[in-house]
Amino acid sequence: MRKAQVIRNTLETQISINLNLDGTGQSILETGVPFLDHMLDQIARHGMVDLEVIAKGDLHIDAHHTVEDIGITLGQALTKAVGDKKGLRRYGHAYVPLDEALTRVVIDLSGRPGLVFNVDFTRAHIGDFDVDLIHEFFQGLVNHALITLHIDNIAGRNAHHQAETAFKAFGRALRMAAELDSASTGIIPSTKGTL
Repeated sequence: MRKAQVIRNTLETQISINLNLDGTGQSILETGVPFLDHMLDQIARHGMVDLEVIAKGDLHIDAHHTVEDIGITLGQALTKAVGDKKGLRRYGHAYVPLDEALTRVVIDLSGRPGLVFNVDFTRAHIGDFDVDLIHEFFQGLVNHALITLHIDNIAGRNAHHQAETAFKAFGRALRMAAELDSASTGIIPSTKGTL
């Protein structure tokens, strides 16, 4: 089982994450940010990973530190869980629609952090959740998971749908990229011999 636990404590947040890449889509989510809990559940269910996130943050200020630091910590857990990357497919992609919205996500477990985020949200808030924090979440994740990630919202008028398709597609693309490839067992999927 490819599992990882990461605990990250700062003056702004205290976060514990348990990740199992070979899970069944189960989640335990207590971030203090209900919309983020909903989005993390999409990653777990569509990525078929088991994910536990327990976080306490300075929500009396706003959700920025909590959301960004959860992205950072999840990225660290992902790095630990994939290990040496031998036998992984490495690349993953998914298109996910939700009513009028459609988002494409493409992942490379490359060992190099890079985020291209093309989502023009149709409003600034979903409930009381600032949509700018979605970019911050994925930037933190990418920087610490050392992955290349492209998120492109192709269509959408409803900001909730735009966000939800991004997280669902991320989960499905991650599932594909982290899948073990029986044709390359024990082989690093790179001509360099390392990732």
